[in-house]
Amino acid sequence: MKRLYLTILYVYLMRLFLKLIVGIRYHNKEALKKNKQFIVVSNHNSHLDSLALLSALSSSQIANTHPVAAGDYFGQSPMRAYFTRIFTNAILIPRSAIKGGQNPIRMMSSAISKGSSLILFPEGSRGEPEKMQEFKKGVGLLLKMHPEIPFIPVFMKGMGRVLPKGERMFVPFDTYVCFGEPRHCKTNNVDDIVSEIEQSIIELAENSFVKLQN
Repeated sequence: MKRLYLTILYVYLMRLFLKLIVGIRYHNKEALKKNKQFIVVSNHNSHLDSLALLSALSSSQIANTHPVAAGDYFGQSPMRAYFTRIFTNAILIPRSAIKGGQNPIRMMSSAISKGSSLILFPEGSRGEPEKMQEFKKGVGLLLKMHPEIPFIPVFMKGMGRVLPKGERMFVPFDTYVCFGEPRHCKTNNVDDIVSEIEQSIIELAENSFVKLQN
């Protein structure tokens, strides 16, 4: 039932909405089909980011792929947390480890150990449109714990201008979502893993811009 519901919502309805109303274009979406399990790692400017990535998944992937969202924001109330989980299939985590509370890295690691794929935004929060913030170390810790899982770098452009931070109205803007090839980290050093991911997204942004202009 969950898979059917999410498939109808994202693979059909949301995908059509994003294409016709928002005008999102996808590049190399086929990269998602090359591995059964993965971690999508992307820049972050808008609440639309998770919806755009979920809509790129196939019906066989979507029920087992979870965006990771800030529990202090999307879980401010039991009702808000419930609807976030239902409509986005998200895992709600605290932004940092709290004494006596759940550890965010362990929560994500547990999901991976159970066979789930994840969608991560290493910047943590939405920044200014078209400006990438410094990546946090959580993704590096997670991939160090699970070196067998490939990450898929993603660069999204224009999303923060379609639905800017603090706004509730859509603003039409040229947007695209570019997927890189799945890859495994070349190191087990946390800082180096984070740098490798950040650089892969920067390179993807530069290369994808050229391809989309041709």
